[in-house]
Amino acid sequence: MYDLQFDEAHRAFAAWKQSHADDSLGPASNAAACLFSELARLGALESELFVDDSHFKERAKLRPDPAREALFAQELAHADRLADAALQRSGADSNALFVKSLTLGLRADNAGLIEKQSFAALSYTKEARVFSERLIQVKPEAADAYPGPGMENYLLSLKPAPLRVLLRVTGSNVDRERGLQELRETAAHGRYLEPFAKLVLAVAALRDNNPVHARELLGELHTRFPDNELYTREMDRIDEGAR
Repeated sequence: MYDLQFDEAHRAFAAWKQSHADDSLGPASNAAACLFSELARLGALESELFVDDSHFKERAKLRPDPAREALFAQELAHADRLADAALQRSGADSNALFVKSLTLGLRADNAGLIEKQSFAALSYTKEARVFSERLIQVKPEAADAYPGPGMENYLLSLKPAPLRVLLRVTGSNVDRERGLQELRETAAHGRYLEPFAKLVLAVAALRDNNPVHARELLGELHTRFPDNELYTREMDRIDEGAR
């Protein structure tokens, strides 16, 4: 999936679901493939959207493929049913806690990036953080629990000061340095979300006018996922800016 080979990813997840029918990670992963295939198709994964605030605010509402949208919703619902059932059996089920944080994070991404529903995205993000924090309590070494809280802390820290105050009052986490550190934890030790964390850190480096570090991160990702043209395009932009 990180190589943008979404058809292969769907086949792999389908095989996993067949052999692990009670594991909520299968449908949650397939939902992620649905969402990110649409984001890639619609051009919503370009870093310039996140580096240029005005460009991001002025982006048009995207029109996802109805079939992909339906499959996304179906797989999320399936994953939630399995995860909820597992948590009924044991509230300390680390896999189910991770899946709940993941499905809510995917809902937040869909609401924010495709539907342009910022308040809904924020609500999902807060819900996801609850499960991430529970996962960290149960399994402190679960580095994949950190991207959700990390993204919340970092992205909300970029908002104007009056809005940051309001966000804190309403229960959001708004701490730039903590967010970056949480993302670095996943980048260093994550199993599933490590490449995602490195991509976000590359965008953060670009925002901080540190293209050298951004290119270093993107170069590593390109080496591992050579078919992902996003990394190549971003490195080309950095190289053009350095001339």
